[in-house]
Order: sequence, then C-alpha cells, then structure tokens
Amino acid sequence: MSAAADKWFWPQAALVALFFCAPAFGLGPYWLEVLNQIGLYALLALSLNIILGHAGMFHMGHAAFFAVGAYTTGILYTSYGWPILCTLPLAGLAAGIFALLVAAPIIHLRGDYLLVVTIGIVEIVRIALVNNIFGLTGGANGLVGIARPVIFGFKLTRPWHFFYLIWGFTAVSLLLFHWLENSRFGRALNYIREDPVAAEGIGVNTTRYKLMAFVIGAVWAGFAGTFYASQMRTISPGSFNFWESVVLFTIVILGGSGNQKGVLLGAFLVVGLPELFRSLQSSRLLFFGAALVLMMIFRPQGLLPPKGRAYRLPPEVAR
Repeated sequence: MSAAADKWFWPQAALVALFFCAPAFGLGPYWLEVLNQIGLYALLALSLNIILGHAGMFHMGHAAFFAVGAYTTGILYTSYGWPILCTLPLAGLAAGIFALLVAAPIIHLRGDYLLVVTIGIVEIVRIALVNNIFGLTGGANGLVGIARPVIFGFKLTRPWHFFYLIWGFTAVSLLLFHWLENSRFGRALNYIREDPVAAEGIGVNTTRYKLMAFVIGAVWAGFAGTFYASQMRTISPGSFNFWESVVLFTIVILGGSGNQKGVLLGAFLVVGLPELFRSLQSSRLLFFGAALVLMMIFRPQGLLPPKGRAYRLPPEVAR
C-alpha cells in the first residue's frame, strides 16, 4: 500500500466502522428504514454503474431486472415454499438470463437509441406482471405474505436486522466491484466507454463485454430484488415502474458515473436528503429538482467523477 493510500485508508475504515454502529447510537426505526432504503438503492445503483458508468451504455431499464429478482423470490416462496435466502442465487440467475435474452438483440445500439429501447423493456415487464403472466405474479395486486429471511434459525424482523443484511451485502459488493474495476474486464469496459471503435481495433470483443456487463449488473439487481421482497413482504408491478429506473439513473449520474464512492454519495443525496425535508411536503421536490438542474449546468461530470487511470511504463519504454 502506497503512502497516499495508507493516509486515507484508516480514516475511511473508521468512518465505515462508525456507520455500521449506527443502530447502537439509538437511531429510531424510521431513520433505520431510511438507511435501509439508501442501502437498497446504493446496491442497485452500483449494479447499474457497471453498465452505465464503466461500459458507457445508456440504460434506463434497470427496474426490469430488479422486478425479475423480486418476483422470482416471491413466486418461489408463495407457490413452492422456498426459504427466502435460498431464492437469492436463483433471483440473480433469473435476472441475468433475462438480461442476456433482452440485451443480445439490442446490444449493437448506442446512445439515445439504446436508452429508448431499455425504457420499453421496463414497460413490457410491468405490463406482463399486471396481466398475471403464467398465473403466478398475482396481477395488479402482486404477491403478498412473503416471509422474512431466516439465518441459522434467527428470523430477521427488526429494521436493524435488515440494516446489517443490506449494508453487509452492499459492502461485499463494493469490494467485488472494486476488484472487477481494476481487472482486465474492467479495463476493457473503460476502453469501450471511451471509444468503442478504437477498442474493437485493439482486439476487444465489444459485443461480448457489453453483454457481460449487462448480465453482471442484472444479477446484482436481482439480488437487490430478493432483499426488497423479503423486507416489504408485498410486491406489486407499481413498485418497478419507469420512475425507479429514473431514480437509479440520477443516482449514478449525480454522484459520478464510474466512481463507486460517487454512487454511494448519490444514493445518500437522492434517497436520503429528501427525507430531511419531508416537513416541506411537496415543495421539497421543487428544491431537489432545482439542485439537479444546477448540477447538470455547473458540474455535469458528477460530484465525484472518476479519476484517470495511471499506468507505470516498463523501464525500457520509460527511457
């Protein structure tokens, strides 16, 4: 670890430890629920960041993958009696397979064209859920009576239980995404984001890497769907509409596309900050919208834009 990295490691570690002690500081159930919502959206935004931030694909259909994961968990429990946490890998797998099926025909699209098509995917999924596809989704009423998760015989019922479940999984995801970002796969995605033609010219299979980014992001959105279904115990098509995708897109862009710390900051600002001004009722959204407009004008790269990569050249090349 370099001196500069070591300088910032311990303050950040102390901040993380302090955050995980939040339930012990007498934080009420309401604010713990707010933190749980922030953690859920942070997890979803981190998964979207793989597609939007690293691969540079304008994707506004992430709520569809979120819905597939949540409904997979809900159907496996309500129809077949599966334990909630046993449905977690299947929820991710179902979302990943769905992403592969819908992304393969459209992966060649770029920019606004891809954006419009992914908006359509969200609406198709929502309408299919409303129409009670295969007779399993419950139609417009959704699914009710989903159980709480049980870990080694301990049933998670309190807000602080879900605080450690959601934020613990988010912390693990941060580590995995950090490793992925600095791997060969992450570098290939960055090449595609900066210039897909040049990336293709140096041997990067852009189609394969874009599909992999879509699938990985969808799998993590499916995981988030399991946590959402088990926490809320009731899911309906209205919970996975186009507005949810807009919120996730805003979190990534506002915080800093391609930067994990920026995504976390964006989740706190977009989801948590409006709760501080809830007493202002509807006018709070006016101030929040004005702040977003100002951000787009004066800092379009986001609050914490990603830093440029620095590669050390071999000694014979550096001379």
